Amino acid sequence: MKRRLTLHFPREAVHQPITYRLAVDFDIAAKILRAQIAPNQSGTMVVELSGDIDELDAAELWLERQGLGLNRVPGEIRVDPLLCVDCGICSSVCPSGALRFDGPTARLAFEAPHCLVCEQCIPSCPLEAIALVLETR
Repeated sequence: MKRRLTLHFPREAVHQPITYRLAVDFDIAAKILRAQIAPNQSGTMVVELSGDIDELDAAELWLERQGLGLNRVPGEIRVDPLLCVDCGICSSVCPSGALRFDGPTARLAFEAPHCLVCEQCIPSCPLEAIALVLETR
């Protein structure tokens, strides 16, 4: 099973070997999708965790006990092709490159598997063609 999380590191937790402990103690693979962490400062990391569901639950509890803030990625980004005019504005704010403007074809390309669901693209779209679609359980 996979889960995407945003981890918020307080200043006192940035030196902890988080991904190492997840691998060794919980048999969890942590794929770092984006990180902004500097020594002696707070930071943020978006990770995709893969492993057994029980181990994922235990790992999340452990992360919280280490003083990290956790936010689950709540859904996925979708681009409505009927509303999108391929202006490419959203591609300029996309940190992962999931949204990119293809110059030769003058079309917007969206690669959902690369999307971090950071939601930076949503307010950048002048036609509201981009939306966060929440998971339903």
